[in-house]
Amino acid sequence: MTVNRPAAQAPHRSYWMPMQFEHLLEINDPLNPLIDALTRDQLWRGLVMRAEMPKLFVDYLDESTITRTDAGLQRTLRYAALLVHDVVTFTPQERVHYDVPAQGEIPASSLVVTIEEPQPGALFVRFLYDDGKPEDDADAFYDEFRRSAYHEADIETIKVIRQLAEEGRLAQPM
Repeated sequence: MTVNRPAAQAPHRSYWMPMQFEHLLEINDPLNPLIDALTRDQLWRGLVMRAEMPKLFVDYLDESTITRTDAGLQRTLRYAALLVHDVVTFTPQERVHYDVPAQGEIPASSLVVTIEEPQPGALFVRFLYDDGKPEDDADAFYDEFRRSAYHEADIETIKVIRQLAEEGRLAQPM
């Protein structure tokens, strides 16, 4: 199940409002016996692996340099000639926060990935994007394209996490 909720539109365009986008992906569907259920721990380990080993999740990433900090990670990601620096912080078993400070042509942005469990075993992951730039009617087409790309990438993330769980790679202690 996917729920898409773009941020509320500003009543007046006279002030700046960032483009925000969020969606919710259902992880365990009790009505679908063909999908193996993930535990919260497996899901958490997979989300941490996404931050620690981004090449497993992003094929077109050329290189990553990761430094561990007390709060999480500092990363430099290289996509061809483009370098992106970000900071990842963890709230164990709950949330991964990616913060991209403004750098060169890249505006400040963030992604918050949260595990939600409204009842035992009913797992969902909420992805909340804030690209730090104002919503602009002229960019509406591109914003919709980016929302779709974010959504597809997040679906792929869950597929990779499922594959890692099947391979037993999410059972090791972190």
